[in-house]
Amino acid sequence: MNGMESNNHELREYDILCVTNRKLCRGDFLERLDRIAANHPAGIILREKDLPEAEYELLAAQVMAICARHGVLCILHSFADAALRLHAEAFYAPLPVLRGMPEAQRKQFRVLGASCHSVEDAREAEQLGCTYITAGHIFDTDCKKGLPGRGLDFLREVCVSADLPVWAIGGITSENAADARRAGAAGVCVMSGLMQCEDAAAAMKALDVS
Repeated sequence: MNGMESNNHELREYDILCVTNRKLCRGDFLERLDRIAANHPAGIILREKDLPEAEYELLAAQVMAICARHGVLCILHSFADAALRLHAEAFYAPLPVLRGMPEAQRKQFRVLGASCHSVEDAREAEQLGCTYITAGHIFDTDCKKGLPGRGLDFLREVCVSADLPVWAIGGITSENAADARRAGAAGVCVMSGLMQCEDAAAAMKALDVS
């Protein structure tokens, strides 16, 4: 697939969103993101929730520069004020964060996403002005130890009920990405598979079921 022409564009379907976690990353974090961006995912979600806002903002500026160099959408997470200071056009957050944002603030983002865990969440996300949602977690994952995945039937239900593109998240691998697409997902979100792989190009090719 071709890369994003600019950060102004909507998310592509069907494609891969990289979700970051520098604590899982093998090697230098920014170098890894550069290699991932070079292979043109639909976007990179900078999801470093443990950082204080000031530190997140400094890191976000670096990641936005990497993404811009490769024409990839950089999606900032959780810290709306920092995202606006950086003139980010894409933002993604849990629903409680979006609920607490004034409507005028939400509207400043061209691409707005929310993490959803039910059909009701998906409907609320649409009312809040989201342009896409993630639904999860779909499969068992170490990120949610002890909590079974909600499964493909859940994903299918959300995809049928939502009027927004739905991206599957949680335990996504090359072995089940096609299942997520058949359930109606517009794309998949991948964290550990891209943070820990030896070869970003090969990992993304294995995940691409378009």
